[in-house]
Amino acid sequence: MLRPLPDYPWDQMVPFTQRARAHPDGIVDLSIGSPVDPTPAVIRQALADATDAHAYPQTAGTPQLQRAIIDWYARRRGVSGLTEANVLPTIGSKELVALLPFMLGLGEGDTVVHPVAAYPTYAIGAAMAGAEAVASDDPADWPATTKLVWLNSPGNPDGRVLTVAELRLAVDRARTLGAVIVSDECYAELGWAGQWASEPIPSILDPRVIGTDRRDILAIYSLSKQSNMAGYRGAFAAGCATVLGRLLTVRKHAGLMLPAPLQAAMVAALRDDAHVAEQKERYRARRRLLLPALEAAGFRISRSEAGLYLWATEGRGAWDSIGRLADLGILAGPGPFYGAGSAEQVRFSLTATDERIAAASGRLRGA
Repeated sequence: MLRPLPDYPWDQMVPFTQRARAHPDGIVDLSIGSPVDPTPAVIRQALADATDAHAYPQTAGTPQLQRAIIDWYARRRGVSGLTEANVLPTIGSKELVALLPFMLGLGEGDTVVHPVAAYPTYAIGAAMAGAEAVASDDPADWPATTKLVWLNSPGNPDGRVLTVAELRLAVDRARTLGAVIVSDECYAELGWAGQWASEPIPSILDPRVIGTDRRDILAIYSLSKQSNMAGYRGAFAAGCATVLGRLLTVRKHAGLMLPAPLQAAMVAALRDDAHVAEQKERYRARRRLLLPALEAAGFRISRSEAGLYLWATEGRGAWDSIGRLADLGILAGPGPFYGAGSAEQVRFSLTATDERIAAASGRLRGA
C-alpha cells in the first residue's frame, strides 16, 4: 500500500526567496547544489558527435560505457575486478534512489534504513514502495525487518565520510539481516579536511571493506557534481551482479534507458580526469572563502570534511537562521529538510559563482 507522500519541502522557501531577492545587490542562492560552471568541452563535443541516435539505446549501457565505468572504478576508487555484469547506467541517481525499494520488491512490513541526516529521497523511496523508513546511523539499531540500507559517504547534507572500518561494520550488519546495502558516493571526489584532504575517500566496494564478496552490495555514483553534468542525468550503479541483474530486468520492462548521446558523453567524462581536478579546485577556492565568513558571522561548522556543502549552526532554530540570512540576501537550505535531528542546522552549497560566493562572504562578515 502506498504511504502518503509529504508536500514538497522546498515550497516552504518561497517567502524567504522573495526576501533574499529584495537585497540591493541581489540574491546569493546557496540552497540547492546545482552546478553553475560550464560542462567541459570534451563532454559537450562527445554529446554532439553522438546525436545521430536513430536506434534504441541499450538499457545495460553500451560496451564503451560499461568499460569506462569499470576502468573508472579501478583508477579512481580502488575497485578492481568488475565486469559488465557488475555495472549499470541510470538516468541520474535520484530516480534510482527513489525507485530502488520498488525495484527490489519491498513493501509493507519491510524497513529501509537511511542516515539520520539524510537526502530526503531515501525515505520517499520507501514510502513509494509501501515500506517503512527508519533513520539510524548505528548498525546495532537496525531492525530485524530491514531489507535495504542506504549509506551516504560523503554525506548530503553533512559531509560526513565513513571510514573503512565503519563501512565494514555496516556491511556485516546488513548481511546478518539479509538486507541489500547501497552506498551513495556521488561526492567522493570532493575531500577537503582531516585525512580526506590527502587520502581517497573509500568506496563500499573497496576490497578493504568487502574483500572480493560483492553479494548484496551496491555503490552508486553521479557525474552531476564532478563534471557539471546535472542536466545530462548521467549516473551509474556498481556491485552485486545478482541485484543489478534484477534492476536491469525491471528497467528493460519499464523502458528506463539512458539516451545514447548521453551515454557517449558519460564515456568522455569518465575517461578524462583533468576536468574533475579543475572543478575540485573551483570548489576548494569557494569553500576557503565561505567557511571563515560563516564562522565570522557566528556559525559553527559541523563535519563538512567532504562533499559540496557546509553544514552549520548558530545554535538556534534553523528557520530563524534562514530568516536572518534571507535579510542578507542569502538563501540556504534548512536543516529540518534533512531530518528531525537537524532542527538547528543550515546547509550552504558551494555551487554559486565566484562572484556570488564573494558577495555572500562580504555580507556575512559585515553582519
